[in-house]
Amino acid sequence: MEILKEYWPFLIPLIIAELVLAVTAFIHVIRHPHYRFGNKIMWSFIVLFIQIIGPIIYFVFGRGED
Repeated sequence: MEILKEYWPFLIPLIIAELVLAVTAFIHVIRHPHYRFGNKIMWSFIVLFIQIIGPIIYFVFGRGED
């Protein structure tokens, strides 16, 4: 338990950043019908279940032209 207390100052901002990124990417997936490849269901799973890397992959590779 002591080790966890040491890392809280690092973990809390990381958790908040991951949640904000995931929510932002998921809202974008829901609102936009066009993707470079794949579909809405595939991108929803990637964004929600692959922590931190999933939303980044979506914004780099999956987001279509607006």
